[in-house]
Amino acid sequence: MSSTGDDDRDSDEIVIHHDPDIYAEDGSLRSDFLMHVGAAIADRDTIYLRQHVAGLHASELGDLLEAIQPEQRVALVLLLGKDFDLAALTEVDEGIRLDIVEHLPNEQIAEAIGEMDSDDAVYILEDLDQEDQEEILAKLPFTERVRLRRSLDYPESTAGRRMQTEFVAVPPFWTVGQTIDYMREDDDLPESFTQIFVIDPTFKLLGAVDLDRVLRAKRSVKIDAIMRDTSHSVPAEMDQEEAAQLFEQYDLLSAAVVDENGRLVGVLTIDDVVDVIQEEAEEDFLRLSGVGDEELSDSVAEAARSRIPWLFVNSITAFVSASVIGLFDATIQQIVALAILMPIVAGMGGNAGSQTMTVTVRALATRGLDIHNAPRIIRREAGVGLLNGVIFGAFIGLVAGVWFQDPDLGGIIATAMLINMMAAALAGILIPLLLEKSGADPAVSSAVFVTTVTDITGFFSFLGIAAWWFRIA
Repeated sequence: MSSTGDDDRDSDEIVIHHDPDIYAEDGSLRSDFLMHVGAAIADRDTIYLRQHVAGLHASELGDLLEAIQPEQRVALVLLLGKDFDLAALTEVDEGIRLDIVEHLPNEQIAEAIGEMDSDDAVYILEDLDQEDQEEILAKLPFTERVRLRRSLDYPESTAGRRMQTEFVAVPPFWTVGQTIDYMREDDDLPESFTQIFVIDPTFKLLGAVDLDRVLRAKRSVKIDAIMRDTSHSVPAEMDQEEAAQLFEQYDLLSAAVVDENGRLVGVLTIDDVVDVIQEEAEEDFLRLSGVGDEELSDSVAEAARSRIPWLFVNSITAFVSASVIGLFDATIQQIVALAILMPIVAGMGGNAGSQTMTVTVRALATRGLDIHNAPRIIRREAGVGLLNGVIFGAFIGLVAGVWFQDPDLGGIIATAMLINMMAAALAGILIPLLLEKSGADPAVSSAVFVTTVTDITGFFSFLGIAAWWFRIA
């Protein structure tokens, strides 16, 4: 218990401390804070947890859930009970979120969801089984239940799933004074907003008014006189990544979400878009490495399962590369130096191809590369490959010639390096473009094919030139 000496304070009231120093200089949670929280969980010290944990921001509480041991997470949530902010589950990996939700009664989830913004509520509900979803929704007020069902009906990763269904909308014939009075008197408004949307009787979106314009206008001015067209409204079925690109392109803070008939159904805000950008960037990075949607909270079996498919494809392509080497086994037996230098050619080509591929995949994801500028970008990458091939071919050729005291060998590897660097540059841009054109995800598929091209080209050019040169020499 904590007491301040105030006579009128309830003796059972617990003072919640907001500790701004729970993070170390490197951005991680302080070890002593984690130690105290762990001890409190072990001792079932609910007073400490309510004082020092319950008042944390949802993102801070999410960091704490990810930092503590798996068996401590559920215990912490159960010990806090109704004092646990369920919004923290929007800040953690899906595996952690599901593990915690499975241990909570649906009554507690429904009560917490009723106090959340609709976008956060949908984020939690969408991962639950249909039966649990229905049971939780049935416990909510009718209006809230209808709003959440509408969002859940939209496909995953769309603006409709990400939108917030709480917004402020007024008719165009209202005056500024009426609008201000409405916002002051209505208790069912969003906690924060920057725009007021203008709609007709059928809820069709007509325009929007920024709050600063409302505050600057006289009370007698009608809303339609100060509203602006919402040329950047977002269709509810639009992919969330495309919606995020609209925000980036037009510097939006919020945008109206409309259905197929142009009726206002929600609002997409910048905080949700930031989450989308982060998620999409992480997803592209993981797919580029061939690990799918793996998360740190996944078990050993789940992590292995997500990596096996592309490792299997890579093993097949490795045999293809090895078969190219087998074509020149006699040459390699005669000149052992070739076996020593082979990995240099393939490795340099692989790295160069990965550089080009990464730039290309990112450009495709951000719509920076399209049919209009593709020829120019391809020529640029070919030029980069040629320049790098000349520079590193000369450097490695010189080193190899001095190392093995054989100028011919230096010239062979220099030529092979030039060829492979050119092939790597072209493969790094053409393979993602072809995969994108065929409907495949270049972030997932490109790496294996680019590596295969550079390995085969590197081995074949190096060993082929060597076999030809030493045959005629």
